[in-house]
Amino acid sequence: MTGHLRIAGRICWFIADLGMTVPDYFFTAAFAPKHSKRRAQAAWLQRASRRHLKIFGFTADVAGPIPQRGLLVSNHLSYLDILTISAITPAVFVSKAEVRHWPLFGWLAMLGGTVFIERERRMNVGEVNREIQKALDDGALVVIFPESTSSSGETVLPFKTALLEPATQPERPLATGWIHYEIADGDARDEVCYWGDHAFCPHLLNLMSKRKVRATVRFGQIQERISDRKELAQRLHTAVLTLKAGTGFSAH
Repeated sequence: MTGHLRIAGRICWFIADLGMTVPDYFFTAAFAPKHSKRRAQAAWLQRASRRHLKIFGFTADVAGPIPQRGLLVSNHLSYLDILTISAITPAVFVSKAEVRHWPLFGWLAMLGGTVFIERERRMNVGEVNREIQKALDDGALVVIFPESTSSSGETVLPFKTALLEPATQPERPLATGWIHYEIADGDARDEVCYWGDHAFCPHLLNLMSKRKVRATVRFGQIQERISDRKELAQRLHTAVLTLKAGTGFSAH
């Protein structure tokens, strides 16, 4: 199958998938009680993610203890990260506000209960941290990408401290994650990872032309907590680098 035929077929597949995704949201998450709304949305997003990732010929190798609640701090490579993590474990995500305007993925993010942050508004950080606390209080797993941007994956960028306040609380489980992508018919650093001056729609259409996407996902756990967010950010960064190096996790 040529790239153009593969893209056309996968777009039709996604449209057909909406016939299951939309009713599923309506009956399971749309009218969920307020105290469990985000957990219902996360469960819906997991089901949707597993269906939609099949469109990309997606497979994943997962290692380490899969987090179920609390905070998960991970590196960030692509819009696929949300689907990848969601397919493994139900989760609520913190994402930049412009994602809500992206075709397909913005729609999934909004219905999935994503907490959006407007980085140009400094006061918005406090609001976002309160939303994170609410989701944690409801027993959800909240995923934070503290690099604050995506990268090619060759390294893990320094972690920002703005959204790490909930991570200082010892009563909240704290996990780390590392994601890596591979494709056989291209360069994942540019064709899966979404960074630099890439434009969303051309990048997504090109990704749809690839035969298969394979992800490697590793998880770790953090036991010790410190109240200093800068030091905590450094320790979390080191922990994610340890996962990248292939140590500090056990096979699942």
